[in-house]
Amino acid sequence: MQNFDYRNPTHIVFGKERLAELDQLIPADARVLVTYGGGSVKRFGTLDKVLSALGGRTVFEFGGIEANPKYETLMQATELARKESIDFLLAVGGGSVMDGTKFIALATKFEGDTSSLLFHGFAPVPVDAKDVLPLGTVATLPATGSEMNAFGVVSYQGGKFPVNHPSIYPTFSMLDPTLTFSLPKIQVANGVVDAFVHVLEQYATYPVDGRVQDRTAEGIMRTLIEIGPITVAEPENYQARANLMWSATSALNGMIGAGVPFDWTTHMIGHELTALFHIDHAQTLAALLPSVWRVRKTQKHAKLLQYAERVWDITDGDEESRVEQAIAKTEAFFQQVGLKTRLRDYDIAKAQIDDIINALEAHGMTALSESGDLGLDVSREILEKAW
Repeated sequence: MQNFDYRNPTHIVFGKERLAELDQLIPADARVLVTYGGGSVKRFGTLDKVLSALGGRTVFEFGGIEANPKYETLMQATELARKESIDFLLAVGGGSVMDGTKFIALATKFEGDTSSLLFHGFAPVPVDAKDVLPLGTVATLPATGSEMNAFGVVSYQGGKFPVNHPSIYPTFSMLDPTLTFSLPKIQVANGVVDAFVHVLEQYATYPVDGRVQDRTAEGIMRTLIEIGPITVAEPENYQARANLMWSATSALNGMIGAGVPFDWTTHMIGHELTALFHIDHAQTLAALLPSVWRVRKTQKHAKLLQYAERVWDITDGDEESRVEQAIAKTEAFFQQVGLKTRLRDYDIAKAQIDDIINALEAHGMTALSESGDLGLDVSREILEKAW
């Protein structure tokens, strides 16, 4: 196992009918900015419940944060937060609203060029902790794990950029599975696949004898395989949706990634697909991951063999056959919950692979993988196999 530091200060409030507890979780004298997305939280009454729970606090609203939150939109919210001396942010929505709110938390008191906050990759943004606004979340979409981590992704000038700072862990996150019952099936399917791939990109690398991390990751994946199709087909099955919600949170709250290598190749290439072609994030992952593995089978052989046995119970055949069976089963699982697994299924022409490669180069994505040896030539091979 590799050396690691692990800290997660987020207070999780999980279960039904707990929105009233917001009153105890936010300082009584706070000036609160409630952020949300396209309006579904208004249509289904969630926002009204949140505002009611905030009681007599001074509260402002900012809606319209996009599915891939744009820097320009987030700066409008930042200006509102500055103007109204906001001292607490409350994100009500899915991962994009949470991610965007984390950026607002970093930008509000920042005195320099706020776009510079986007150019630090996975390294922490150089902002003093005292200048970061505290935030909480009310999660309405189980997918990204943003409710219990210190990362976000922001869209800017045609690219998607990560932001990271130890002070943008939410102070609390409310996870009520019933708030997700109204989601369209495609968003639930996206959530299942997003969580599944989050686990895999911290798991399917190379062995370092991280036994607790491996077994926990395998448990999350087996859970998603069991409940994924159920929760897509039965939107008000509380137990299935509760297990999806906690799986998505557990997939990216740092526990399974502590002390093990990770490989965000699928995500990094997928971000370019979303930016260029406006394909849902999880749909890019479903189209790319099987091809990433087929191209990188040699480098990932030991962990893919372990994945085949422990997650899919594949024990027959030679090692090469077992690995290929596991990739095929993963692909079939994505299809089972409702996502397509070929780039051409999303109306991407083969000739447009050049555009994706150019975007990867422009954004510095030229040394991907767990070992940093995946260049543009390999990315092209992955995209061609995914087509």
